[in-house]
Amino acid sequence: MPATSSLRPQKVCLCPFLPVHPLHISTHLYIIQHPAEESKVLRTVPLLAACLPKDKCKVQVGRRFSEDRDPELSAVCRRSGTLVLYPGAEATDLEEFMLDCPVYPSTIIIIDGTWSQAKDIFYKNSLFRLPKQVQLKTDISSQYVIRMQPTNRCLSTLECAAVALSILEKNDNIREALLRPLRALCSFQLQHGAQIRLSKEHLLENGLYPKQMPKNRRKLRKMELLINSVKI
Repeated sequence: MPATSSLRPQKVCLCPFLPVHPLHISTHLYIIQHPAEESKVLRTVPLLAACLPKDKCKVQVGRRFSEDRDPELSAVCRRSGTLVLYPGAEATDLEEFMLDCPVYPSTIIIIDGTWSQAKDIFYKNSLFRLPKQVQLKTDISSQYVIRMQPTNRCLSTLECAAVALSILEKNDNIREALLRPLRALCSFQLQHGAQIRLSKEHLLENGLYPKQMPKNRRKLRKMELLINSVKI
């Protein structure tokens, strides 16, 4: 039997697409999940957790964290072997970092939420500035086609974890094993009426964005940056 049973109807059950046994990994995955993600039906973290050993994947829900209220998270953030995955000018490419890292990473923190929610969590919690900040430099387009992404290169939480773990574990089979249930989920949803959601970047570039353009200058600037493929 797969790592976990599914609550989905049998004809769209994802169990056949999950690993028969949890993937063998040495890296601990620490997911910081925005509370709004808990109520979403089509989220990727449950799929991710179903593929990994329970003691290797921890999900902590919240928006604000502190050393007093969250001593376990604080301890994780202070360890020399912990990384936090978040793009930015201060972030190092994960593959490059692994070529010459002084301490082999034992834990990677990934923030789960929309891009604006992830940004809010990262910048308003000083704990996440303690670990080494890394990012993924990849030309892979998201396969999570049933949920709109800001740009063509934005990946879902599961996809980020799949790429990161394959690098950390030096095993490309991990990425394929994690992406398999995601592809199945998208396929089932598309067969039952879901639509492919093109990125906001693509819609703006091609004049297809369905909403009225914002009048607020700050929001307009964000739209322009998206069109010009500049990180925001």
